[in-house]
Amino acid sequence: ARLTDRGGREGWCAAQQFSPTRSPQFIVFNKRKTLGLNWGFQSAEMRLASVQARARRAAEERDKPPPGPAPPSTHHSDHQFKNMKSKFFNELTHMPMPMWAIGAIVVVVLALVACLGFCIWKKCINKGKKPKKVRERKGGRGRRKKEGAGEGEEGKDGEGKEGEEEEKENFGKLEFTLDYNFTDNQLIVGILQAENLPAMDMGGTSDPYVKVYMLPDKKKKFETKVQRKNLCPVFNETFIFKIPYQELGGQTLVLQVFDFDRFGKHDVIGQISISMNSVDLAQPLHEWRDLVGGEKEEVEKLGDICISLRYVPTAGKLTINIMEAKHLKAMDCGGLSDPFVKVVLQYQGKRLKKKKTTVKQNTLNPYFNESFSFEIPFGQIQKVQVLITVYDYDKLGSNDAIGKVWIGFGASGVGLRHWSDMLANPRRPVAQWHALCPEEEVDEALKKPIR
Repeated sequence: ARLTDRGGREGWCAAQQFSPTRSPQFIVFNKRKTLGLNWGFQSAEMRLASVQARARRAAEERDKPPPGPAPPSTHHSDHQFKNMKSKFFNELTHMPMPMWAIGAIVVVVLALVACLGFCIWKKCINKGKKPKKVRERKGGRGRRKKEGAGEGEEGKDGEGKEGEEEEKENFGKLEFTLDYNFTDNQLIVGILQAENLPAMDMGGTSDPYVKVYMLPDKKKKFETKVQRKNLCPVFNETFIFKIPYQELGGQTLVLQVFDFDRFGKHDVIGQISISMNSVDLAQPLHEWRDLVGGEKEEVEKLGDICISLRYVPTAGKLTINIMEAKHLKAMDCGGLSDPFVKVVLQYQGKRLKKKKTTVKQNTLNPYFNESFSFEIPFGQIQKVQVLITVYDYDKLGSNDAIGKVWIGFGASGVGLRHWSDMLANPRRPVAQWHALCPEEEVDEALKKPIR
């Protein structure tokens, strides 16, 4: 405004200098001057008003409370979901897998989710029903007790007998024959077959064999062959006891069925005891009898020894490994022993070679793991006898024999089976636990002729 006013005055003074008589040009110039002044004032007022309006708006904004969080925009969220959806399907279309494979994966995932949901639902239903079943069982027991209380003693006795019959364990049954040869004083025992034997192994089978002996004299014992994995084995084996007829009256024939275990003690399945006083030997006896539970015959426990046998036919080499022994009989005053093992090889009753292990001090469960090799031609191996004796070492006196084992030609039971398994598996070591027998008993058996 000042500039405009000053320019107007300068123009007015200049006009007076050149035109003191106020010419028409001067009047026009004066009008322009007045218009310029008015426009300058108006523009200044407009600027002042705008500044004041801005200041007023700023003050109002300062006085206003801070705005709260903006409400979620449904339009914005829908827009985001659409963007994500379109992005997902775009990525699916650009994947290297074909659309049918993607569809199959989706179907499998949905099926798994459905199965999981069904299982959870089924479990919840079963949980809900379980207490009800328990209550019903409890109620049934209570009702049965009340009903049983009202019955007479006869009813109770009948129920007791039925319970005993249900609890009676099944041991199977055995078919056998008995005959006596009065001319030769021989009792002939035939073991034919067994049926419905209980399973003793983890696989639901058994490896049964039958042991035959007389009581009270246990010196003469026979064993059948082992029938592998069979609950209805067929034996068809015959054994002969040479006993005078006059001595049979006070004796008992025992037929024991065992489950064979290569690396442990054999379990008794059942047994039959036949008193000779109750049998008419004038005519042959042939019958089936149920087995009853029985214990192993009580014998003096001398311990067990584990032996491994290996034979190589091409090289004619027999390897005997004395592995370990357990539960040996205590021979010293302190309740221990100093065991060692002696191995003797015989051929047709003649001693060929002998070997000894080291002495293990103060133990009843020695571990040896000592091997001995012998050269035996293939033509002679069938008639070789292996005699293994466990001794207790004594520094001052003679060594005491704890027990003895006979393996090979002429042996019976476990000793014969171990030898047969070795011959049937050439070049492979075959390990077997053997129960130690009294030395006198084995020596007496060796003196008898071998059939």
